Amino acid sequence: MAANPVVLILGAGPRVGASVAEKFASNGYEVAVASRSGTGTKTAKGFLSLKADFTMPDSIPALFDAVKTEFHAAPSVVVYNAATLTPPPDKDSVLSVSAESVASDLNVNTVSPYVAAQQALRGWETLSQETKKTFIYTGNIMNVSVVPMPLFLNLGIGKSASAFWIGLADASYSAQGFRFFYASERHADGKFKGMALDGAAHGEFYAQLADHGENVPWHATFVKDKGYVQFK
Repeated sequence: MAANPVVLILGAGPRVGASVAEKFASNGYEVAVASRSGTGTKTAKGFLSLKADFTMPDSIPALFDAVKTEFHAAPSVVVYNAATLTPPPDKDSVLSVSAESVASDLNVNTVSPYVAAQQALRGWETLSQETKKTFIYTGNIMNVSVVPMPLFLNLGIGKSASAFWIGLADASYSAQGFRFFYASERHADGKFKGMALDGAAHGEFYAQLADHGENVPWHATFVKDKGYVQFK
């Protein structure tokens, strides 16, 4: 077994993914990051870098296998941070997005994280009962609000679908100590953050979620420097 807990971050971009990785590393976690540019080696910071294609859900189990091989333990924390969308060919017509693009983006936004949650659950069953187990999905406001822009079609479909299964998973497994969170950063007034997401705020909040300290619900809306904030 690994001497330290392990976190696997799926979708390790330069803002949220990088900040989450650095925060967990500072908290004593072994860190694995998976992205399209993964190398299969350790980074200068000591993170295991894995190459991933989130359009292919059947490739997800191999990432968990690689983590267990490297650290001799399953990840107790899994963060799904990958996301994608396809701009409509006709920018004013939401239904001009092809069905093929809808399906491909759904793999990234919903199916691959679902497979990751399945793999996380299997791994958690091999860890000690005292170990806190956490799955965190980087969401946004689109599961509760229709942002009226055709550009967001596939992203909104995926976020909404994932919010449902994450909420259901948390209701089903939280009594066993397995927590599932749909994390959504908001402005202080509850409005959509869009591209103004704060990487460091995600790192801080995700680390709090992994501690299972506060009684945060699965729909984990948060504000920078405040943590969990419930919005009606």
